[in-house]
Amino acid sequence: MESLKELYKLGPGPSSSHTVAPWRAAQMFKERFPDAVAFDVELYGSLSLTGKGHFTDQILIRTFSPKPCKIYFRLNWEHPFDNGLIIKAYDVRSNPIGQWTVFSLGGGSIKVLDEDFDFQRQIYPQQSLSEIYKEVIETHHSIPAYVLHYEKDVEAHLMDVLEGMFKAVRRGLETTGILPGLLEIPRVAKSLYLQAMSKDDLSAQNRLKLVAYAYANNEENAACGMVVTAPTLGASGVMASLMYHLYTDIGISKHKLVQALMVGGIFGNVIKENATISGAIGGCQAEIGSACSMAAAALAYVNGLPLELIEYAAEIAMEHHLGLTCDPVGGYVIIPCIERNGAAVLRSIDAVMMAETVGKAKPNRVSFDMVVRTMNYTGKKIALELRETSLGGLATEINIHPIQE
Repeated sequence: MESLKELYKLGPGPSSSHTVAPWRAAQMFKERFPDAVAFDVELYGSLSLTGKGHFTDQILIRTFSPKPCKIYFRLNWEHPFDNGLIIKAYDVRSNPIGQWTVFSLGGGSIKVLDEDFDFQRQIYPQQSLSEIYKEVIETHHSIPAYVLHYEKDVEAHLMDVLEGMFKAVRRGLETTGILPGLLEIPRVAKSLYLQAMSKDDLSAQNRLKLVAYAYANNEENAACGMVVTAPTLGASGVMASLMYHLYTDIGISKHKLVQALMVGGIFGNVIKENATISGAIGGCQAEIGSACSMAAAALAYVNGLPLELIEYAAEIAMEHHLGLTCDPVGGYVIIPCIERNGAAVLRSIDAVMMAETVGKAKPNRVSFDMVVRTMNYTGKKIALELRETSLGGLATEINIHPIQE
């Protein structure tokens, strides 16, 4: 499995596959061809179909600025990856001097054809949770110790990730106005937080706070702010909301939360390794389901549950997102995406409660590895138009279709 640094990344919203991945590729391409005076970018797959709504063109133009960059939305794609882009560089006489074919793999991860970058370098030799748990039990005794055995320098990165989550939530709670795009949706995170603070019942207050934090993070994401992939940007509010709540409202230390990010990250890595975290490949079950599963595992760890119940919580969270489609209205990561993050963080807490109580009554028959394989199979069966194309589902009920150029 890959490094947790490749799972948790700070980048510009609203979509890890549509903005973070092209942004990373464009930055690297600029460094490779510093003498270029102009650029072209061709977008394929979901990057083409929903690139306008996801502001893919805008992040590329902004990244290559002040040098000009022309964007082209294409349909015919010859490669075995669902999403990709071709970047071209030109000299002062308009002669081509460089070209990359880049694949957007989900979660902001990229692969550059015929280039030897080590983004997908395997850090962890295990591939399934059962293999990981076997080593943890025999050698390391905890998931954080297992992580630090293979990634001794990851703590500093995860502390930056935690701070990035906190900053995104705080900005979202402080900002009002209308989100960008044709939907003209108002920001409501601040209002939700104020409503939460007016409640006398502490449990009801905390649940609404969690929803407010999730909205805050994903409203920032929709406004193209800097947000942390966890495992994607469209589903980033689940982990960010939980981490912010545990720190701000419950008083859990940052050190403990960094360990919780390790635990959640291992579950996210298992999903990424054996299925997908890309909505364009597996539907939203791969994004929000994965995020909910990661959050459930992280919270179960913070609550001191044993390994088998951490797994149970993560499995419950994923199992009950199976089959969830990805049908963003207009291609914007707003409807149903923002609300979905609020719902999923609540579900992650409920999954931990169920694991702790039901787990005492009977052993779980469904392993985490089983549900990940099922998610992968289910994602392949989801109709193409319900996998982040905005060609079906809820996206066709609300008539907002950004025009492609």
